[in-house]
Amino acid sequence: MIRKGNRFVRPKKPYELARIKEENVVLGKYGLKTKREIWKMQAKVDYYRKRAKALAKSSLEEQEVLFGKLRALGLDVKSTADVLALKIDDILNRRLQTVVFNKKMATTPKHARQMIIHKKVMIDGKVNNTPSYIVPLNEENKLTLRVNVPKKKKEEPKAEVAA
Repeated sequence: MIRKGNRFVRPKKPYELARIKEENVVLGKYGLKTKREIWKMQAKVDYYRKRAKALAKSSLEEQEVLFGKLRALGLDVKSTADVLALKIDDILNRRLQTVVFNKKMATTPKHARQMIIHKKVMIDGKVNNTPSYIVPLNEENKLTLRVNVPKKKKEEPKAEVAA
């Protein structure tokens, strides 16, 4: 089995007060569990920026492929400058947890997270229990809550009375 590396980068200065306060605000706003989730989303933003820089000198068709993928995710991107201006909030707003909260299916972001983990949220009829799932625009309208259907009790065979 091939071991994958980290999908995030830890901060260079672990005890930088300004960064810690900023991360705590983001944790509360989006109902995230750990700061590692913030770092993963930051790594995603950094990846998109690197791709845009690499494609800056290539043809418009190649650039449009990246822009099309980002637009499908719900990010407002029309040029390389827009990709370079992406912020972590843009990605965090597309997470399943935040979309469920914004659609008023849950009262708080943490409630949305709990509903997702407890498999109460369905996308296009399929249960998704990953709060960090990035919801594409075409799936956003297919979000539903799972309805509990009571299980039928097994009927016990009646004992026949011998006469």
